[in-house]
Amino acid sequence: MNKNYKTAEVAKIIGIHPNTVRLYEKCQLITKPEREDNGYRIFTDLHIEQFQLARAALKVEVLQNGLRKKAVDIIKASAEKNFDKALYTTESYLAQILKEKQNAEEAIKIAEQILSGSPEKEDTQVYFTRKQAAEYLQVTIDTLRNWELNGLIKVKRRQNGYRIYNHDDIKRLKIIRSLRCANYSHAAILRMLSAISSDPDVDIREVINTPRKDDDIISVCDRLLTSLQDAEIYACDVMIRLRKLKKQYK
Repeated sequence: MNKNYKTAEVAKIIGIHPNTVRLYEKCQLITKPEREDNGYRIFTDLHIEQFQLARAALKVEVLQNGLRKKAVDIIKASAEKNFDKALYTTESYLAQILKEKQNAEEAIKIAEQILSGSPEKEDTQVYFTRKQAAEYLQVTIDTLRNWELNGLIKVKRRQNGYRIYNHDDIKRLKIIRSLRCANYSHAAILRMLSAISSDPDVDIREVINTPRKDDDIISVCDRLLTSLQDAEIYACDVMIRLRKLKKQYK
């Protein structure tokens, strides 16, 4: 038998404020509840399931490349009781998370390969201007300037004041580029590069995913691998909940 709930009861079950219950309705994250003659909302077991699904989907902290929007699309499809659409979107969402994880792992491998490269096989006497370095790395001059402003690299200057990028600078910039493409934060990259300077044999994967205790602000991208692993778990949970909803309320 389908049980009915009042706003306060839903808030207590889900562990949120009653105003948040109303906000979910306003944002179309749950099916619009019917109302009693006195105007009070009537929530059902379906709404409880939808609230729990929405909470699971919104646990994902990773926002890059439209992941948060896709999570909201899943919740709204569930609110419309279009569970096939919600499941399809969740499959796409999970595939994207797995791709982001792959990119993050590959960026670390690239960094390791660059660091372990044999100097004998490379032209260690190469020198680039900022424009040449940008063209060689296929990034913009503004990107190089941004990395320097964020402390990721310190570039020497000629006597005329122009920056000059040597072999070691280009090597470091390749590492920065690969990690930024995988959405690691500036702070995480700087933490890793600093650790490498102190100990070339340091575990890159561990350092880049472990913020220091004294960091003032820790963002999702400062622990990207952990956040993506959590996102995969939450996405699988959402998938299970949607299949249950489809079976119960089709």
